[in-house]
Amino acid sequence: MIPFNKPPHTGLEDAYVREVLAGEKMSGDGPFGQKCQEWFEQSLPAKKALLTPSCTAALEMAAFLIDIRPGDEVIMPSYTFVSTANAFVVRGARIVFVDIRPDTLNIDEQLIETAITDKTRAIVPVHYAGVSCEMSSIMDIARRHDLFVVEDAAQGMMSSYKGQALGTIGHLGAFSFHETKNYTSGGEGGLLIINDARFAERAEIIREKGTNRSQFFRGMVDKYQWVDVGSSYLPCELQAAYLWGQLEAADDINHSRLAAWSWYYENLLPLEKAGKIELPSIPDGCEHNAHMFYIKTAGLEERTALLDHLKADDILAVFHYVPLHTASAGQRFARFEGQDLYTTQESERLVRVPLWYGITPSEQSRVLESITDFYR
Repeated sequence: MIPFNKPPHTGLEDAYVREVLAGEKMSGDGPFGQKCQEWFEQSLPAKKALLTPSCTAALEMAAFLIDIRPGDEVIMPSYTFVSTANAFVVRGARIVFVDIRPDTLNIDEQLIETAITDKTRAIVPVHYAGVSCEMSSIMDIARRHDLFVVEDAAQGMMSSYKGQALGTIGHLGAFSFHETKNYTSGGEGGLLIINDARFAERAEIIREKGTNRSQFFRGMVDKYQWVDVGSSYLPCELQAAYLWGQLEAADDINHSRLAAWSWYYENLLPLEKAGKIELPSIPDGCEHNAHMFYIKTAGLEERTALLDHLKADDILAVFHYVPLHTASAGQRFARFEGQDLYTTQESERLVRVPLWYGITPSEQSRVLESITDFYR
């Protein structure tokens, strides 16, 4: 069986994890945690980066920081993972979904403004498949309406928009290091990027259970105490050590995935030209990270048949999100503004094919042969 995904592993992680196990510091913000955060701050670059146990935790911190309260509204696409919405719902917000663009499956920036009310507090663009949303338009809308922008860049590490790293454009950005992402911190993990200086100090406090513990360890206060709301958003040093081994090979991982992505695109292009499938679209100004490779079929029936065909050939391909507005919780905690022209339609056409760091040419060829055979 060719799996859909294999968690990235470079070999560099092993010694760093053993170093933590042999040492005396396993809780968060140890030497590896500090090195990872400094790497992001210098490489993206970012004003401040804080590791978290997950992208969900980073999004929840963002909701704390922009002071989401019951009755506030937050605009986002319905075609996303549940954490994008849940992070704000747990603070009492009502989610307002708008339709997506059929080319990138990102939020349609032209529909955002009509969804804004006097209750709107934030816009949450989701950079699907590591391809950027139209951030210039989104930031302009946010400035004119005095709204916050929280980038859900869970899939966007090493991607950029007009030369600027995803996650560093809005007021706050959130990344994921889940095992399905390009880089992992051992199965789970996340990162909060703080681009607005007014949030930097409070972010550390919220992350440390509402205490000023980080300031205490820097010698800024003589004792630490409970000073604000917060929760346990600090990952352990083992996660940071594993991630550091990946960051040292970040460019190699990125180049490898991009090469595999390009191979799929070039070799599946004849099927698109024949009108059998649609391939991903990368707008001008967007540099993607090959987070996933997907094709779009004619519809749900054809997709189901293709997935069954691939499975019979021992190839695990998968669909993706079921739109949140169709879920029972989505109907309770959210509303869809305008028409659902593309969200459901495009979600029912999409097939993600196997892609990971280290996938072999022979594995990719088997996937190609099976898809080609299906359409033949």
